[in-house]
Amino acid sequence: MNEPVRKLSLVTLVMFLALMIAASWTQVIQAGSLNSDSRNVRTLYREFGNFRGPFVVDGESVVYSKPIDDPYNFQRTYTDGKLYAAASGYYSIVFGKTALEQTENSLLAGTSDALFWTRLRDLFGGREQQGASIELTLRAALQETAAQALGDQKGAVVALDPKTGAILAMVTSPTFDPALLASHDTEEVNDAYAALDADPDGPLINRAIAGDTYPPGSTFKLIVAAAALEAGYSPDSTVYAPDELPLPGSTASIENYGGESCGKTEQITLEQALTVSCNTAFADLGITLGWDSIQQKAIEFGWTDTFRVPLVVTPSRLPLNPDDAQVAMSSIGQFDVRATPMQLAMVAAAIADDGKLMSPYLVDTARASDLSVIQKSVPTLYGSPLTPGEARELTQMMVSVVDHGTGTAAQIPGVTVAGKTGTAETGLGTAPHAWFVGFAPAENPVVAVAVIVENGGSLGSEATGGKVAAPIAKKVMQKAIELDAQGK
Repeated sequence: MNEPVRKLSLVTLVMFLALMIAASWTQVIQAGSLNSDSRNVRTLYREFGNFRGPFVVDGESVVYSKPIDDPYNFQRTYTDGKLYAAASGYYSIVFGKTALEQTENSLLAGTSDALFWTRLRDLFGGREQQGASIELTLRAALQETAAQALGDQKGAVVALDPKTGAILAMVTSPTFDPALLASHDTEEVNDAYAALDADPDGPLINRAIAGDTYPPGSTFKLIVAAAALEAGYSPDSTVYAPDELPLPGSTASIENYGGESCGKTEQITLEQALTVSCNTAFADLGITLGWDSIQQKAIEFGWTDTFRVPLVVTPSRLPLNPDDAQVAMSSIGQFDVRATPMQLAMVAAAIADDGKLMSPYLVDTARASDLSVIQKSVPTLYGSPLTPGEARELTQMMVSVVDHGTGTAAQIPGVTVAGKTGTAETGLGTAPHAWFVGFAPAENPVVAVAVIVENGGSLGSEATGGKVAAPIAKKVMQKAIELDAQGK
């Protein structure tokens, strides 16, 4: 072979090798990024062209994929979309996936390893790939009751089964309809999202678990009371409860709500202090106990941890190295203490279940297309922040709150209710947040609940946790008891 031919052959060989390497790089190495590229319409058609599994509540599909005559083949459909948006999220050809549509995507799309044998069976049977159905822990009637009770007020409701941690209701307000973002009309979807994103009320925020955390106000007194019980206090122990408590190292002082006295004298019992939600008593008690013990108790209840239910719950926050004045403020749920409604529902649930705190969860069961169970959630113990004895004593004090104190609006005829109100200051010129946390029946709880109504809701600056949040919690607890009695 002469020199020119040999050089031409070498160039041709190099070109073929370069072509093979480039093709292999594109088809193998870059396959993942190319498939996930939002501009890849073929990927969208392939993904939306498969049957996506439904979300099921009480045996009924509340989210499902409906066959449709367009290039995508299926339309994601949301019945009662606004009611379940906090859990389901949306599935959009423009903006992707959120909430359970995202966390459970591999099961819903049928690509999960747990569905390998199902996919293999469908392949040999000549059937199209189908995703799994996801059964939620939510109870439809309880979800509806919570949403109706909260109404148009900004806020959230969380209800838990204290024995398992199952989330029975999770409502956020305002909310949105995921169907608006699931349309196959991209212009329509973009307009809908722009409107939701620009809404100052934040309908895309799940206030129950995410977004901004809230000052818990007097509901945090449950944590201080728990720390006191661990330190040897009892409900009958006396605490200092002046009409006004000067803050150490400061010219400021703490007063009780409305400037009221907490008792006939400046010495009252711990139970009475919780019953009337005495600010000065708990501020002084916090200083006496020391921040380390209060902080440790809060952490035992889950504060500062990130929970996945499987949606990510924003960690609740505690102040770092507060001085005595800041400890006093923190002990009544102000200063830099922040919490989610989920966190406070967990506090109520732990007290309700003899001091045992179960990890919250939203997904109960995943089933293949033949209805066989491929995944089943198992209740998991997170920790034991209270002894059974301490839980009983704290329950006794919370019952007094509802029977004789600030939480009387949560009373249910014929049922013993345990609860704690909270009215959290939010700054000068803004109305306080209204809180209620509790459980019922106190002697054998079937539900633990947390309610927040932002900035006083319909009552504005006149709001308190007892006036605004307690009646909402009452309706939710009452419905949960009815459902339990019916075996639902």
